[in-house]
Amino acid sequence: MASAVWLAMAAVVLAANPHLGTWKLNESKSKFAPGAAKNTTVTYTPAKGDMIKCTADGMDKNGKPIHWTWVGKFDGHPYEIKGSPSFDTLAYTPINDRTNKTTAMKDGKVVMTGTITVAKDGKSREVTLTGTDAKGKKFTETTYYDKE
Repeated sequence: MASAVWLAMAAVVLAANPHLGTWKLNESKSKFAPGAAKNTTVTYTPAKGDMIKCTADGMDKNGKPIHWTWVGKFDGHPYEIKGSPSFDTLAYTPINDRTNKTTAMKDGKVVMTGTITVAKDGKSREVTLTGTDAKGKKFTETTYYDKE
């Protein structure tokens, strides 16, 4: 009985999460760092238990397709990311119900931080990232997404 109640509560919490869904890049509003990869579609879906799966598709700086996945919780702990040459773990830390802080690491070193904020109406989101690229150059970019 307790398990059924817990599962129902987890489903309600995940369903109410404004980050869940499919987000399409609004390239005309976005400002990319020189040579940056572009995540053109980002999807957050419930995964096993109280986990969340993030899948991103896009293109690298040379126009070649990229695809990465992450399964974890929005709890501030790093979870493995698969398919990204730039990061091996990614952590999401809730700031409030619409904003997450994100931290990407490669070989235990922070290479990027940012914020992801879903608009109050739930129809768009802003992603602001800062970090250091593979050549050691610092970057900042802001991308906008529309909910599909």
